[in-house]
Amino acid sequence: MKFHYSLFLINLFLFLGTRLESKAQTGSIHEPVRYIGGVSIDPAVHEGRLRYAIGVESRQTLRVNRSRPELAEGHGWTYNHASSLAYWEGKFYQQYLSNPVDEHIAPGQTLLLSSPDGKNWSKPEVIFPPYQAPEGVEVPEGYDGYMMHQRMGFYVTSGGRLLTLAFYAHAEDPFQEGGIGRVVREIYKNGDLGPIYFIRYSSHTQWDETNTSYPFYTSSPDQGFVEACEELLGNRLITLQWRDEDRGLDGFYQGEFPGSALSYYTRKDGKIVGLWKRSVTALSEDGGHTFSPVTKVPTLTMAGGKVWGQATPDGRFALVYNPIDLDEYRYPLITITGEDGIIFDDMVLVQGEVPPRRFFGRWKDFGPCYVRGIVPGNGNPPGNDMWLTYSMNKEDMWVSRVPTPIRHVVEGPVEDHFDELERDGAVPDWNIYAPIWAPIQLDTSPEKEGLSLKLMDEDPYDYARAIRVFEESDEPDLSFTFYVPNQNKGNLEIDLVDRFGNRPVRMRIDSLGNLWAEDGNHPKKLTKIEYDRWHHIQLKATATPFGNYSLWLNDRLLIQDAELAEAVKSVERVSFRTGEYRDLPNRKTPNEDPEPPLPGADDKVPAAIFYIDDLSVRGSPANLN
Repeated sequence: MKFHYSLFLINLFLFLGTRLESKAQTGSIHEPVRYIGGVSIDPAVHEGRLRYAIGVESRQTLRVNRSRPELAEGHGWTYNHASSLAYWEGKFYQQYLSNPVDEHIAPGQTLLLSSPDGKNWSKPEVIFPPYQAPEGVEVPEGYDGYMMHQRMGFYVTSGGRLLTLAFYAHAEDPFQEGGIGRVVREIYKNGDLGPIYFIRYSSHTQWDETNTSYPFYTSSPDQGFVEACEELLGNRLITLQWRDEDRGLDGFYQGEFPGSALSYYTRKDGKIVGLWKRSVTALSEDGGHTFSPVTKVPTLTMAGGKVWGQATPDGRFALVYNPIDLDEYRYPLITITGEDGIIFDDMVLVQGEVPPRRFFGRWKDFGPCYVRGIVPGNGNPPGNDMWLTYSMNKEDMWVSRVPTPIRHVVEGPVEDHFDELERDGAVPDWNIYAPIWAPIQLDTSPEKEGLSLKLMDEDPYDYARAIRVFEESDEPDLSFTFYVPNQNKGNLEIDLVDRFGNRPVRMRIDSLGNLWAEDGNHPKKLTKIEYDRWHHIQLKATATPFGNYSLWLNDRLLIQDAELAEAVKSVERVSFRTGEYRDLPNRKTPNEDPEPPLPGADDKVPAAIFYIDDLSVRGSPANLN
């Protein structure tokens, strides 16, 4: 079982009376935030039976590869975690730590990648290599090598310099006496990196510039860099993120904060809300110099995954977290939103996918883990989006772009024709899930003018998925066109889905070009698709408990009044997916039982290739009374 070093202190602090539930007032120090939505997740399914935040674009930035590391980060290490994100000088920067197999097991290093648009990412490069102690310095008794641990990765100074930071420590306990110190280096505008320096040593030990591998920052000949470091050291809220590793026995932090992995935002009333793991919060009325005693918010369900809070570009507020109290099963990733930073409502999905974990490792929890956004001051990307980063299964790295205002319902008909959009650009109102080996993009349409949505999949264990939410209806009339090139070797599954994730209508185009549809629980092969030409599908459904649907291909009726695969009251989205529906791993899947890598995990499979265009959805709004 994992040792949660802060959990004991949190519970002790709460026991001593700081919670004061009997005097709680929403918005006060006794309950700084409150979720009033009442919606919670169904832990039996990956999506939790939640509605989608409309238009979220999720893209994988690193797909690990143990046997062919040249296709990944060059090292073949399969434990990757603790991602941070910044936007500076027209580029996104993502930083994360990495170990060969297991969490908290040496060696460890930190890597950096960048992107001009949040979609196309560079190959990761090592920015803080595995620690090598100076000659004559031995690993202290009780430790086994060196590792890295960090809660923050970037700082943009008032003068416009970008610093990146990480924490060197002893494996397998990086906290307090196990720590060595925090290191820093500058990222220059041309992409080069400055020298590595220590910016702060652990206050629990005797490490200093005489017995560590890198010089102290004050020795830098670059006075601007020294001033940048001192500005950072004087930023109270930024440095409070460091406190997990070093409790500040020298008085650096000036106060007790028994929480882990700080996130914070400023409410409309000017008070700063501090958020920590396990639903712990506090308020500051002096800019973060002091916080009220921490309190556990009963309406926020969380475990050891991080919580992220921020003011969003639309002038509202969002919290993002895994709404589950189990450490090993960190899914789904959701957001709740509010007007004032106090009251939050509308729990909706940011990331509802949990692909198979390809490589076992200690403490590699299932699902999207340790979400972080862009810390205030670390850049504002163009557009009105909330940007998030996280690891998936503590293995691969991901970024999600969440449009604001965050919506989960659509009103009126849908008419999506992609020709007026930008090639390889954003797809408004579509939810995109795109692994590196299963990309989705707007591309030039084959055999006709304009653009269409291209789904491609060469991943043996994941898929591309595109979802369009439409107005909730019990009698939808849906149509779209599709194109299957002759070189396609994969499947496309098309589902009509209700607000809870139920799939009453299920269709499939297989790798041989056969079109299938389910009549109740009976799959039926309807026809053979002609390759290298556009086809038109129309589907009319009565989405009621004993409803049915009919399906036409190129105006030819293929199936009439087919039974629904499962009873629903309405539907509100259509899903295009290049793989089978999945809900494994689930909450009963063993997380810590050693197992070999999944067969063929490092090799591509023959490509599935499909184009989608001209989606139209009409139908009267659902009558759910």
